[in-house]
Amino acid sequence: MSRKILVLFAHPALQRSRVHKALVAAVHDLEGVTFNDLYELYPDFMVDVDREQTLLREHDLMVLQHPFYWYSSPALMKEWMDLVLEHGFAYGRHGTALVGKTMMVAISAGGRETAYREEGLNHYTIAELLRPVEQTARLCGMSWLPPFVVHGTHLLDDHATAREAEDYRRVLIALRDEAVDPAALTATTASSSERIRSLAST
Repeated sequence: MSRKILVLFAHPALQRSRVHKALVAAVHDLEGVTFNDLYELYPDFMVDVDREQTLLREHDLMVLQHPFYWYSSPALMKEWMDLVLEHGFAYGRHGTALVGKTMMVAISAGGRETAYREEGLNHYTIAELLRPVEQTARLCGMSWLPPFVVHGTHLLDDHATAREAEDYRRVLIALRDEAVDPAALTATTASSSERIRSLAST
C-alpha cells in the first residue's frame, strides 16, 4: 500500500529560482504524486475551492512547497489556505475531510541553517516559525511531519542544487512507499530538517 501525495506548489517567480526549478523537476513526474502549481492555475487568485477540496480528499499526504518569504509563504498559498481549508470541510464539528491525513512543507530559505537559531540572525528555528502551519494541520486533524528545508539558496552551486533536488525526490518516494513510520520522525532529538532528510537514505 502506498500514500498518494499532493504537492501544493506556490512560487510567483519560478523562472528566477534555480532551486525550486530543480525541486519541481525532481518530483513533478513521480508516480503517485500529483503536482499542483497554484500560480499557474490561479494567476488571478481566483482559487477553485471545489477542485482543490476534491484533490485534498483524494490524497493522503499534502506537501506545501514554496519559498520562505518573510517567515511565511507567498500570498497565493495563504489565499489557498484561507479559502480551501474552510469551516465545515477542514475543521469544525462536521469538518472532518482531512482527519487522518498528513501535512509537511518543503521550503527554501536564503539564510544558512545557523541563522535560524536563538543566537542567530532570525532568533527562531524554522520549526518554531512554522508553528502556525503546524497548528493549522493539527486543527484539521492531520499529522505533521518535519519540514524539508533548503538553506542558503544563494550560496548553492549547480552540483549542490542537484543534490538537494535528489534528496527531495528520495524523501517523497520514501513517504509515498511508506518506508518509514511518520511517528518515528518526531521521536528523535535531531533537527527537524535532519529528521526528514534521513528518509533520503532509506
